[in-house]
Amino acid sequence: MQRGRIRHMAIFTLKHAEDAPETERFLRDGRTILSAIPTVERFEVVRQISPKNPYRFGFSMEFADQAAYDAYNEHPAHVDFVERRWKLEVESFQEIDFAAEDR
Repeated sequence: MQRGRIRHMAIFTLKHAEDAPETERFLRDGRTILSAIPTVERFEVVRQISPKNPYRFGFSMEFADQAAYDAYNEHPAHVDFVERRWKLEVESFQEIDFAAEDR
């Protein structure tokens, strides 16, 4: 990852069963809605495979810089997804934001 770029990850467990249609709908809608925000790059939906971690899924994405990340956080589609879906369907989560280390 190049200096100045940000990798944002939201790892989470849903209130729905892992194999429920609601789970697949949430993951699909998250990909469709969030990856369409102009500043989002390299969007991925991931599933946790380690038994050491309680979170089952993740959204991972990159941003060119802090301004691009801020624009994502303030974008109406992101705010709407958080209010209408995330707050209702996510049981627990952790956000992780990485910036490239110069060493």
